[in-house]
Parts: sequence; structure tokens; C-alpha cells
Amino acid sequence: MKELVDFIVLIIIYFWKFYKKWKEKGRDVLFVNSIMYIYLSFVLYFTLMPIITSLPFIFNHPYDLMNFIPFIDVLNSRGDFVRQVGLNVIMTIPFGFLMPLVKKGNARLLNVIFYTFLLSLGIELLQPLINDFRSSDITDLITNVIGGSIGYVMYLIFKPLTIKILNYLKSR
Repeated sequence: MKELVDFIVLIIIYFWKFYKKWKEKGRDVLFVNSIMYIYLSFVLYFTLMPIITSLPFIFNHPYDLMNFIPFIDVLNSRGDFVRQVGLNVIMTIPFGFLMPLVKKGNARLLNVIFYTFLLSLGIELLQPLINDFRSSDITDLITNVIGGSIGYVMYLIFKPLTIKILNYLKSR
């Protein structure tokens, strides 16, 4: 229920700041940017929310530093590491696919890796700040970048089809 506040704010921001600007640039831009916005909203939901209702309490718990030993959970067979690694890869595949579309095809693999890294680093640094149930881990950064890279490769594979769809939207 606390997440509802965050979603309401995200909806207000979408219509107040982005919708009109993207719509003026064409249906294709509105479609791609809106999909990316919705995707990033769900990433926030799964990684950081509730944010707004947590803000008054961010200093009520210690900030745990990031674990810098890659794949320590895998190496020590702790928890559901296979699920966590898989979900982290899957979570950023759409980002790697959508980034070149948002950037109008100007995003290269290195750009996608860089932006995926920044997205993941931001999440990892904020998670322990928002609440004390979450931790940050270098493994998440690595697996998120792998997911973004896979998404970019998928973009390259489906680029002809994607361009046809966007051209269709643009012409309507």
C-alpha cells in the first residue's frame, strides 16, 4: 500500500513533465519513451519502493556498505543465489533493448553497458539507505550489466522488426 504513493507520484511526473513533450515528437517517441518510463517505474518498485514513505526514516538505521566480493553467495551456496543472479540479469534486459530506441539508435554496446552500470549503481547505493532490509552487492552490478548487454544484443537481432513497428507508429 505504501508503494501506491510512489506510483501516484510517478504518474503525476509522467503527465506533468514528459507526456506532452514526447507526444509532440511523434507517436514513435511517445511509445518508446513511455515504455521505458513504465519499465523504470517497475524497476523502482522491485528494487527501492516504498521510497516516499521511507524518507523520514532513512537515517534510523546504519548504512551497510556494498559487498565487494563478487558472487560470494554463489561461492558459499548462501540463500537463493541462482534466483537472485537470474532475476538481476532478467531485470535489465529490457533496459539494454530499449536504450538504443530511446537514444534513436545512437547507443552502442559501450553506452548501454555504461548506462546499465549507472542505473544499477544508483539502485545498489540507494537500497541500504531506503531501508535496512536491503543490501548492495557487486554481484548485482555485474549481473545487471550482463542483462543490459544481453538486451542490447536482442535489440540488434530484432532491430529490423523494431524499426518497422516504429515507422508504422510514426506514419499513423
